[in-house]
Amino acid sequence: MGRGGELRRVRARDEELGVAVARAQEGDETAFAVAYRLVQPGLVGYLRGLVGHDGEVAEDIAAEAWLEIARDLGRFRGDGAGFRGWTATIARHRALDHLRRQKVRPRPSALEQDMLDLPGPHSTPEQALESISTGEALALIAGLPRDQAEAVLLRVVVGLDASTAARVLGKRPGAVRTAAYRGLRRLARQLGGSR
Repeated sequence: MGRGGELRRVRARDEELGVAVARAQEGDETAFAVAYRLVQPGLVGYLRGLVGHDGEVAEDIAAEAWLEIARDLGRFRGDGAGFRGWTATIARHRALDHLRRQKVRPRPSALEQDMLDLPGPHSTPEQALESISTGEALALIAGLPRDQAEAVLLRVVVGLDASTAARVLGKRPGAVRTAAYRGLRRLARQLGGSR
């Protein structure tokens, strides 16, 4: 699928998510389940990148985050993309709390989607990440410097734009784009050398 097709798919998903969130805020439990289904896979992938490859820990942290999300849903204002950013911020705070309790530094993680804007016939992030399993991808991402790994996770795994990812990380969008670009280039080099 080309870049234009991918953007249309993301916009359609964000529209569906925005509608589901609005209905969930009105008390529609089915709509909340739709929002959960659309957000949860990316959220768990992001958390796995932050806290390590133990999927159970990431799932537990995601569950804590969803409790907070459900509790504060009425306060949320925004669209589908904004909701993904809001949920990523809550999950990040829960993950950092977990890491502080464990006395462990956050794993390097910076996944930046700005790499998608690079010229060329192929999308480097898509090629790199499609050629390996999720576990392998998260292991490689964990080996990146923290700012790069987290930018890559937010941009590619969670699907946030640079501005929203920057708000989650408390950085400027340009810094997030640069970190993601560098992280994805490094991943592409690693994959090129290992295959």
